[in-house]
Amino acid sequence: MSQLPELPSSGILQLFIQHTSAAITINEDADPDVRVDFESIMNEIVPENLPFLTHTIEGPDDMPAHIKAALIGNHVTIPIIDKKLALGTWQGIYLCEFRNHASGRNLVASYIT
Repeated sequence: MSQLPELPSSGILQLFIQHTSAAITINEDADPDVRVDFESIMNEIVPENLPFLTHTIEGPDDMPAHIKAALIGNHVTIPIIDKKLALGTWQGIYLCEFRNHASGRNLVASYIT
């Protein structure tokens, strides 16, 4: 978030990830075990190397990454109050990377005031 310009006094921040194999969400950010459990559950729900997948040209993690990204989503909307993101006490923004060896990811941030 340090790359964002100063937030307006009030409004809405929209964050959008420009990729189909990564996602963005808001979740509990106080305990790092949450991120570990989050990844474990996603890998259990959509494991790699499923024998019936046909989109495998980019590797066994590619199609599962697309499915995981579709389940989580590609944007979040956060209220801005007093020039601060109005996240809950324990909330943080997760960029969920689902590829094993991904290249850079691009986020688009826009404000509605």
